[in-house]
Amino acid sequence: MGNVDIVVGIPSFNNRDTIGFVAEVAACGIKSTGLSGLIVNADGKSSDGTADAFMKSKTEDVPKMSYSYIGPSGKGTAMKSVMEVSQMLNAKVVVFLDSDLRSVKPWWIERLAVPILEEKASYVAPLYLRHKYDGTITNTICYPLTSALYGIKIRQPIGGDFGLSAEIIQKILEKPADIWKSNVARFGIDIFMTTTALNESERGVFQAALGAKVHDVKDPAKHLEGMFMQVVDTLFRLMITYEERWKQVFDINEAQIYGESPQENIAKMTIDENLLQKRAKHMVFETAERLEKYLPKELIEKVLQQGVISCEEWASVVFNSALVFKHQPSEQIIKNLIGFYFARVAGFVEETAGLSSEEAESVVDQQVDTFLNMKRRFVERW
Repeated sequence: MGNVDIVVGIPSFNNRDTIGFVAEVAACGIKSTGLSGLIVNADGKSSDGTADAFMKSKTEDVPKMSYSYIGPSGKGTAMKSVMEVSQMLNAKVVVFLDSDLRSVKPWWIERLAVPILEEKASYVAPLYLRHKYDGTITNTICYPLTSALYGIKIRQPIGGDFGLSAEIIQKILEKPADIWKSNVARFGIDIFMTTTALNESERGVFQAALGAKVHDVKDPAKHLEGMFMQVVDTLFRLMITYEERWKQVFDINEAQIYGESPQENIAKMTIDENLLQKRAKHMVFETAERLEKYLPKELIEKVLQQGVISCEEWASVVFNSALVFKHQPSEQIIKNLIGFYFARVAGFVEETAGLSSEEAESVVDQQVDTFLNMKRRFVERW
């Protein structure tokens, strides 16, 4: 086929029930822009008929293609393949949408693409209304640490729905091939793209107001260990890559927001606080001997007894762990963090028990300040 203006990429793995809806909404979104487009499904050899459901979706006259990507299994490999397709077609912008979305609207395409098409941004991250217990990896580490390090508040650095310019795609694809053998090939891709854009893009990063995000939510104590490992490993490695940049940054500005967020209801969800505390105690107990080499004994004791930690305690654990990781980049350091992550989420649940999701946002924002306040001392130790 000939060149297109916009490629919408939908990476998938066993998402038969939702992908057709996402594709149909994407087609409406492309048509509403008046641009030429293509919808691309990069599938991870799903066994449930995902690709078939995608190809049967009613995208009218917007062309689509589906294939099983080649390379290590993972979201990052899927997204890289879409970027390569976009380069072949000289696309001006790529919009990525998660394949499990239930709340995507046609206007999301415009919100994620227009700042790039108007040459105001190189990269557009999503800005959602979310339940206070949804996105715990974002809320506890990706948002506060990325904002404090690079000096720009990006509320959803691993949100899953992004707009990328041809310029930032070129920079990502020029990276050493070994990167695609790391956790960047898996769930590390979103934080990798966002951090690359924050540090290397010509026009900077915007946020697109997208309203409520409704998707397949996961209880952290039951489902998020693997994702946490992949995301935080990537985050810590990027700290080493960009150390000369973040060591100079001590104030924070908010990334510009494109569009108004509609007033929408946020889907209810529950979180198993008792299980979080139980798992926190168990995981810290299992690694206590190793942890004592670089974390205060009283903090380890607190988790063993209470199963919760404060934001200040969590930030100190993260910074200490990043420092150890710099000198000894091992999976074990990240694994050791998981128990404290569970304890921090449990602490957040306690702190926000009587608050609405909107009110709890101020607690999430305070975490950014906490990380920033600790940063100067951390830079001296680094």
